[in-house]
Amino acid sequence: MPKKLILCVDDEKVVLNTLMAQLTQTFGNRYSYEAFTSAEEAEEYIDEVYAEGSDVHLIVCDWLMPRIKGDEFLVRVHKRFPQVALIMLSGQASPEAIERAQKEANILAFIQKPWDKDQLMSLIQKALENV
Repeated sequence: MPKKLILCVDDEKVVLNTLMAQLTQTFGNRYSYEAFTSAEEAEEYIDEVYAEGSDVHLIVCDWLMPRIKGDEFLVRVHKRFPQVALIMLSGQASPEAIERAQKEANILAFIQKPWDKDQLMSLIQKALENV
């Protein structure tokens, strides 16, 4: 059985590196991880994964990114792939963006940056047990 796939999307490489390191420290090789610095790159990858007959299981996404904001990206993903678990991270998201992501993308959670590692990893673990 293939490993469950987690995508991380953030335009700041230092944030992506930290997130990927925490995932690897916490879960080791139990899951597969991919990191993207833009929503466009992530969307292209998601299309490739599904075209190959595989699944994306969880996306952790920043809100403030160039061109496409996190809430817009997550809404688009949810409309096409409602089974994917979604988490939005941000230090700057507006209440309206958070509410939109909750209502239109059915996000599991909004996590404020800087995040608490144990809280985020626990949330990811619970989400992956249910997909």
